Order: sequence, then C-alpha cells, then structure tokens
Amino acid sequence: MTQTEKHNLTVLIADDEIEFASTLVARLRLRNFQASMTNSGKATLAAIEQERPDVLVLDLKMPDLDGLEVLASLQVKYPSLAVIMLTGHGSFAAGQKGMELGAYDYVMKPVDLNLLMEKIEGAFQSKQTAP
Repeated sequence: MTQTEKHNLTVLIADDEIEFASTLVARLRLRNFQASMTNSGKATLAAIEQERPDVLVLDLKMPDLDGLEVLASLQVKYPSLAVIMLTGHGSFAAGQKGMELGAYDYVMKPVDLNLLMEKIEGAFQSKQTAP
C-alpha cells in the first residue's frame, strides 16, 4: 500500500485503555493513516454513525458493551465494515468468535505495530475486493 493510500485510509481505534489507544493513534498517524479513537462500545457505535471508518480496531473488553456485542450490532447495520478484534486477555477463543461474527482478524495485546498495520491494510483491501 502506498503512502498516499495510507493517508486516505481511516482507522478507528476502540479501546477503553485511553493511554494505549492514544499511543496507537499517534503511531498510526506517524505512518500516514488517518486514525482516531473511542473509549467505549457505545461511543464506538455513535462515532460510526457519524463517520464510518475504513477499518475498525475493536477491543474485546470494554466496560459498557464488549467488542463482540459491538461487532454483532455493526454486522447488522454495516456488514461491509472491516473490523479487527483486539484482545489483551489471552483469549484465543474470543478472537475466533469475533471472526465467526464477521471480523476480518484479531490481534493480541501487546500489539506489534507492523503486524497491526499489515492486518489493517489486509482488512481494507479485502473489503474493497468483496462482492
């Protein structure tokens, strides 16, 4: 993916760990992605109603709605939204469940930024080529 394509790719980070999410947003912006963040499931749904990102990186554990609840809701309303589940709780099964519900993939915390960027690009491209 070229730098210009990355510059036009919007990524929403949804994670209740504010310091983690803001650091991830800053690191993605340094690499020419348009990144923003939310810190709860309800805020994520509201943000997507306002402006749908190209890719959503969605934490599994949040205090109001968990990532699987948010994903299920989004799949009904925005089935073409590319979603990557994010889990820091060692839950391989939950990541798999997210993929069963329509997520593109999942990433374990701590996040390898290069791996995450590859998955973001892959998720975006998969939705571009989907029928």
